[in-house]
Order: sequence, then C-alpha cells, then structure tokens
Amino acid sequence: MDFTEIALDVADGVATITLDRPEQLNAFTNTMRDELIEAFDRTDADDDVRAVVVTGRGRGFCAGADLSGGGETFDHRDDSGDLPRRDGGGLVALRIFESLKPVIAAINGPAVGVGITMTLPMDIRLVARGAKLGFVFSRRGIVPEACSSWFLPRLVGISQAQEWVLTGRIFDADEALRGGLVRSVHEPDQVLDAATAIAREVADHSAPVSVALARQMMWRMLGASHPMEAHRADSRGMAALGRSPDAHEGVNSFLEKRPPQFTMSPQRDLPEVFPGWEQPRFE
Repeated sequence: MDFTEIALDVADGVATITLDRPEQLNAFTNTMRDELIEAFDRTDADDDVRAVVVTGRGRGFCAGADLSGGGETFDHRDDSGDLPRRDGGGLVALRIFESLKPVIAAINGPAVGVGITMTLPMDIRLVARGAKLGFVFSRRGIVPEACSSWFLPRLVGISQAQEWVLTGRIFDADEALRGGLVRSVHEPDQVLDAATAIAREVADHSAPVSVALARQMMWRMLGASHPMEAHRADSRGMAALGRSPDAHEGVNSFLEKRPPQFTMSPQRDLPEVFPGWEQPRFE
C-alpha cells in the first residue's frame, strides 16, 4: 500500500506516523483509517522499530471526522439486516491497543472527535500549547466512538470523562493536563521533539520484548477483576523472561556499566502470559 493520507518514517529505532491532510487539518477518512492500520502492521513487523510517535502535518493534529459529506456523514445504513457497520475509529483504536511497540501521541494542534479518541489507546500523550481538544459527539447528535467509552474513564476517571463527553465542549491544553489526559504541554514547535525524546529513551535503553509484554500487561489489567490476575501474568512473564538472553544481557550490561545489546524480537519471542485470552468478536 502506498500511503496518500499519512506518512511513515523510521529513524534510529523510532517510527513517526504523520497524519497528512494538512489543508483539511488532517480530518479522518476511511482512507486514513486503512492507512493507519497498515502503518501499525508495518511497525509491528519491523524489528528496527522500538517505539512509535504519531503526530499531524501542519497546524492541526486531527480535526475529527471529515464532514464534507454533509448531514449524512454518519448515516451508515445497512439494509441487509446484518450487524451494524463497524466504527472506523474503533478499528484504529483496537489496532493501536494491540501494538507490540509503545505509542506516543505528539498532539501538535487541534484534536477533536476521533482526532482525540484515536490517541486514547496510545501510551503517552503530549500536547502543544494552544491546541484545542474536545469530545464533541453530543454536539453532533452521535455518541463517543473509537472505544473511548472504555479508554477515557480509565485514563481520567469517570467524573472528568463524563463532563467532557456530556457537554461536548472544547477545552484547552492546560485543562487536558489538569484532567490527566496528557502528560505535558509544550510549545508547538517543540511537542514532536519532546515526544521523540521519550521514544528515543525507550529505543535506546529498553528491551523490546519486555516493553511489548509490559505494555500488554498494563492495558489488559485495567479490566481485571482481581489482582490475582496480575499476579498470574507477572509470574508467567518473570518465569519466561527471567531465563531469556535479554534478561542475562540486561543484568550483565548493568554490572559491566555498558549500554545493553538486546537481541530478542517481539515478533518471534513474545511469551504467552495470558493463556486463553482472545480479543472478543464483534457481534
């Protein structure tokens, strides 16, 4: 697939995915949906990629769904009687959730609707000062999408999530920081560099299999019913990785005061710590 609405660049272990419709403030389309899913397929398959940064071209991150179709933009009727058409933002969110690499959002400008909900399954969010954010669905006569009713309350708490969703109002970067939605606020010309610096720290110092497994453990345990589920996963993970070449290298490099040279691949070497876990089917 040749990308037309995003760009994918890899340098020194960090992949940068750039939403690339700057004249439309990177508004979300079906093409962008498909290209984002393909981009994450590629970053997972590339062992040279240790972390992923997502940002926008131009002055916006993503202005939400492309509304150029007018009032019928969200009218996805299905006369066949089959299951409802799957939400495109949800397909992207689920793909990011399954990523083997950590994902960092560099929100360089306005991010509303799917433009903000697509960042929720990303692991860390940084935002540019002056950016406007909003979960505007109630003001468009629709509901939150991209699995945000699952992600948002877990990230910021139910009360803050309800306020932003029920009012549908636009809020600024400082409020996003106070509400726990973003890690930090930066000048617009510095937000991408700040996000890349975090990605570089992961790429330079962390074991890829450890990162992939820890990421899955943290996300999946948000839905666990008891800490025993985490204890089981922790124990399986420690048993599998404790005997691995990367664990030996991690300890030896520390003792020898040198940078580690990790060799294991998330594609090949990720242990199973959630036996029987499967992504639920859409039905």
